[in-house]
Amino acid sequence: MNNTTLPNLPFSVPPELVEVLTSCPGFVVAHNVEQLVDLAAPPKGQDWHEVAYDVPGKGRVVEAVVCRVRNGISANYPDPYMRRRDPDCMLIGDDKPTNKPTFKERFGRDFTDLRKETFAWLKTQKLAVFAFMAGPDGKGVDAVAVAPANAGFFALGLALLQGIVDVSKLQRPFSPRAVIYVAPPFRHTHFGGRQVVVHNRLEHLHEMFSYNLYPGPSAKKGVYGMLLALGEQEGWVTAHCSTVQVITPYDNKITIMHEGASGGGKSEMLEHVHRQRDGTLLLGRNLQSGEERRLILPRACELRPVTDDMALCHPSLRHERNRDKLALVDAEQAWFVRINHITRYGVDPHLEELTIHPPRPLLFLNVDAVPNSTALIWEHIQDAPGVPCPNPRVILPRAIVPGIVNGPVTVDVRSFGVRTPPCSRENPTYGIFGLFHILPPALAWVWRLVAPRGHANPSIVAKEGMSSEGVGSYWPFATGRRVDQANLLLQQILSTPKVRYILVPNQHIGVWQVGFMPQWIAREYLARRGHFRFSQEQIRPARCPLAGYALNSLVLEGQSIAAIFLRVEKQSEIGPEAYDQGAAILREFFQKQCREFLEPDLHPLGRQIIQCVLDNGTVEDYEKLIPHGTVEPAD
Repeated sequence: MNNTTLPNLPFSVPPELVEVLTSCPGFVVAHNVEQLVDLAAPPKGQDWHEVAYDVPGKGRVVEAVVCRVRNGISANYPDPYMRRRDPDCMLIGDDKPTNKPTFKERFGRDFTDLRKETFAWLKTQKLAVFAFMAGPDGKGVDAVAVAPANAGFFALGLALLQGIVDVSKLQRPFSPRAVIYVAPPFRHTHFGGRQVVVHNRLEHLHEMFSYNLYPGPSAKKGVYGMLLALGEQEGWVTAHCSTVQVITPYDNKITIMHEGASGGGKSEMLEHVHRQRDGTLLLGRNLQSGEERRLILPRACELRPVTDDMALCHPSLRHERNRDKLALVDAEQAWFVRINHITRYGVDPHLEELTIHPPRPLLFLNVDAVPNSTALIWEHIQDAPGVPCPNPRVILPRAIVPGIVNGPVTVDVRSFGVRTPPCSRENPTYGIFGLFHILPPALAWVWRLVAPRGHANPSIVAKEGMSSEGVGSYWPFATGRRVDQANLLLQQILSTPKVRYILVPNQHIGVWQVGFMPQWIAREYLARRGHFRFSQEQIRPARCPLAGYALNSLVLEGQSIAAIFLRVEKQSEIGPEAYDQGAAILREFFQKQCREFLEPDLHPLGRQIIQCVLDNGTVEDYEKLIPHGTVEPAD
């Protein structure tokens, strides 16, 4: 597909976009974020801007209400459904190999006609256009965004997340291989009010059609899908993770990569440990007795953030000295930070200060702010009277984050986070994990195949019961086949034998409510410990083999963590019988999910590992399948 140029457009674009831009009433080309801030803000003299469209049969529909605040732009959605990601929003518009639902399967017709209708509608609108890069320069793809000009806040969000390119300052030709087209009214005219995003993978162009204005699926995760498609072709992965360099008070440094489904603690891994008013750490609160357990941590580790959600793991990043470890670099220019746990002033002073007095304008979503006020990240809008929205967000540019690490880093520990429900003798659940567990590499791969979405996920439209986010925990954003991603992840683990793996719950450890404290304690402990391999005296196979190894003891700054937080079957409110019932729930779920990967072209070792899951294998069985040395050999 040959790109062409227009006289007032400083870069070439595909022919369909040329036709749209030459036919529309007018368009503005944005070269920097400041232009998009002005485009997003209400017109001069007005306090509010309603992002509204005339929808046949419905009249004028307001999709978002926007105002300018002292620290940026605040946008809110009148429809509570639009305040979080619908996990079933992605469709594939082409006929290339995929395990995802296709547009034709869902609607009984080819996408071609709707594609033409979308272009026809865009020709009736004043448009905003800008260039960006999906992924870092040299590793990702050149891309263009096209949105209605009145949806400037959406364009601003995408530009903050991926960066906006002033092509005139680029020291190389800019040749788009991806385009995002935004047509919000189609949510009502064609999709019954639901969020829909259609990926159309052409021979030399990845088109994405965003039919709603929530940036999760329609901008951020859409770009993620583009990168996953590119990596699938070239043999690498964009991991769904946060990454942080942790430096102890004794100058020891480790790099932790924290993966997991939405709500699994990725953003929280970059946060400083939350303290009580007296400075202590609240380890947990017993939901039955009300008892609290606290820790004293005089000085926490220094944190140097690297990635928040999308990490490009390109093989060329691995340094010769560390060929046996994974290397990654951030695939984004800003972070889509969920702030539902910031419920009052003082919970996270670092983030509060950064968002109250930012050096450049931010975009706030689902935050209760009024024109010309300061948007406060603990003031969340309500989905219903007395029910706060569970998914307030702020888009935080990397460039303003203190101590940010630019460029690639080498990973020491890969952790996997899972939201866990409370577990008790009366109500056995899969909330049976201790503070953290050590996983053999083969079992770490299994967790990345299954990726449980977990309990009370705040980021997506809820579904009852346990569900899977899908392979890599990035499967909702991938456009191809799950077995291809499974093979890529397995090869990644096999080629990085010096990386160690842990599993970390959040929200609950058995009957104790713990929030994200387990991963903060694990981070502090592993950084201080330095040497990661554990001896046979320090760990034991967990009662549930899918949990890998459990800790026998853990001492942090001279304070012993009680055994009930390390091995949940020791909690008197649970006991071995209820624990085993929870383990059975987990086992059944894992076996069901793993069967989906038994394709003919699954890696032979992957087939062996999955068979181990189906055969109820032991931790030692998993250890033998990829013998990278999780446990120190006995003397």
